[in-house]
Amino acid sequence: MLRSPNRHAPGAFCLLTALLSAAVLSGCASRSARAPVADHSTGGGATAATSAQASGTYVVRAGDTLFKIAQAHDMDVSRLAQLNNISNPSQLAIGQVLRLDGNTPMPSGGSTATTSPVKTTPPAGGEGSGTASAGTSAPVETTAARASDASLISWGWPSNGKIIQGFNATTKGIDIEGAVGAPVTAAAEGKVMYAGNGVRGLGNLILLGHSNGFITAYAHNQSLLVKTGESVKKGAKIATLGQSDTSSPRLHFEIRRRGTPVNPLSYLPAR
Repeated sequence: MLRSPNRHAPGAFCLLTALLSAAVLSGCASRSARAPVADHSTGGGATAATSAQASGTYVVRAGDTLFKIAQAHDMDVSRLAQLNNISNPSQLAIGQVLRLDGNTPMPSGGSTATTSPVKTTPPAGGEGSGTASAGTSAPVETTAARASDASLISWGWPSNGKIIQGFNATTKGIDIEGAVGAPVTAAAEGKVMYAGNGVRGLGNLILLGHSNGFITAYAHNQSLLVKTGESVKKGAKIATLGQSDTSSPRLHFEIRRRGTPVNPLSYLPAR
């Protein structure tokens, strides 16, 4: 999620229905300009279900994510998570009642739902099902089949932490756990296409353009160490890991090939 979640999505980040527009592939952006990235929270079930069951509450529906719900109600994902005691943005279940403001009493039984967990269907070849229920973490896939075009670029891991969110149709990337301030490095040699915080749900964001139509995204950073237009080498420190617009420290990382999100685990080297 470059749709991941957090204002997606943790988990906003995505959190994204489309990472880049044609302008990203051909042009540049300034640090203060709005990033050429669509929010993780754009589209989906929350947009179609913005009405609450009662004033100040929202009932989770199929296809919803914390990022989508926050976006639909114009609020930060971190605030939504805090109001409902959610430590993991994937902890949503269909029928779960969420508070949208601090003046609304906690729903009976807290934020834990008793109905079916929210499910998202990954694209063909994608990793993980995106399935989770309140209080239960879904298994995270940490391996994937090697992509046929993976050798076109020399890839490296952007962070050394544990993978806490896998790739699927909602996340469009992976989330890597880490400590605030840990180094975030360029996954491949390239040029900085964007460095800023103009996209809600992704916090401090960097986009790098690479050869052969590849673009990588690095979201939720604490600080950005590069500027738009700079060239960077593989492994160069470009940011420090943070939790901007997310509920816990993490790096949301995406790889796109000619605008299409691909599973980073199919490109990054085994570890």
